[in-house]
Amino acid sequence: MNDTRRTRAVLGVLLLISLAMITVDYRGGEHSPLRGLRAFGEAIFGPIEDAAAAVVTPVGHALDTIIGSPDAHRRINRLERENQRLRQQLRAQQIDKSRAEQLHRLLGTAGLGGYRIVAAQVISAGEGVEETVTIDAGSGDGIRTDMTVITGDGLVGRVTQVGPATSTVLLATDAASSVGGRLEGSGEIGVVRGTGRRSGSPLTFELLDSTVEIKPGQRIVSFGSQGNRPYVPGVPIGTVIRIQRTPGSLTRTAIVRPFTHFTALDVVGVVVAPPKKNPRDAVLPPAPPKPKTPSPSPSNPGPSNAGPPNAGAPAPAPTRRASDEPSAAPRAMPSAEESASAGPPSRRRRSSTATEAPRARRTLTSTEPPRQRRPRTPHSPGD
Repeated sequence: MNDTRRTRAVLGVLLLISLAMITVDYRGGEHSPLRGLRAFGEAIFGPIEDAAAAVVTPVGHALDTIIGSPDAHRRINRLERENQRLRQQLRAQQIDKSRAEQLHRLLGTAGLGGYRIVAAQVISAGEGVEETVTIDAGSGDGIRTDMTVITGDGLVGRVTQVGPATSTVLLATDAASSVGGRLEGSGEIGVVRGTGRRSGSPLTFELLDSTVEIKPGQRIVSFGSQGNRPYVPGVPIGTVIRIQRTPGSLTRTAIVRPFTHFTALDVVGVVVAPPKKNPRDAVLPPAPPKPKTPSPSPSNPGPSNAGPPNAGAPAPAPTRRASDEPSAAPRAMPSAEESASAGPPSRRRRSSTATEAPRARRTLTSTEPPRQRRPRTPHSPGD
């Protein structure tokens, strides 16, 4: 009992001394009287502290990992689920935006043609012999067989089977499909047939009149069926890309590129009520502008090696004026002996003299006074 009291008393005194030493050392700063004692303690206990930390720290980390592992796993799982949810929302927003654009084009096409439609979505594609797709609209939505199915771009096909909530659509690309078509502008009719494939050249167009001229770039719309079933008139089908030459054939066949992308069907519309009047070519999109051929202009003379016009014609002689010619030297008047000895002048010489004499006289008048003529001296025969 006494030992315990003595131990407590010693412990209390030591604590008071420690607090006093810490206070003195803190207040002294760099000039503390206990600076040497502090350095001695660091030299003794520093290595021991480093060794203990090297042993205890890994053990503490391991214990923290073991104890906190369930919380970390739960946090990781929560972050992964949140990331997946955000990805799904982003994908759904992109899909909704694409479908909204398709629905907008579909309503625009239906409005131009005067079609009353029921919008639907393609939920599956057929894998059998026929080219078919399934849509999420059925008899409960007013769908019946032999109704026309369109997109915002053009014709898709016709309804062949109807269920309470779904329907089957036979695509225009099916080998058994045939649609009455009409050329834009000329109004020539023919039959559009499928080739059994959705990519490449899935449609052909056979004109009923083999003498009619058909060119690449001409567009085709549906001609319409009797009673507007299964096809309504005026639906865009495609564009002629090339003509097939078949010797001896009674019809002319063209390869057609469809307006509808049959490999990316999503939002479609089923025409439940036909238009009141035939829209003809009104539903077709605007025709692409034709490339302009450059025409030569007057300011553009053409190639550099081309000579000027009338290059081969002789150049006209320049017109000379009296004021442009230099002043001629004074010409001396011929004497009578020179005129007599020269004989009769020729016509050409006379003409030249007639034209030049006035010029000489004009020059003399402008430059110096006329020369005095010397009187003639008669000669005797003896001379």
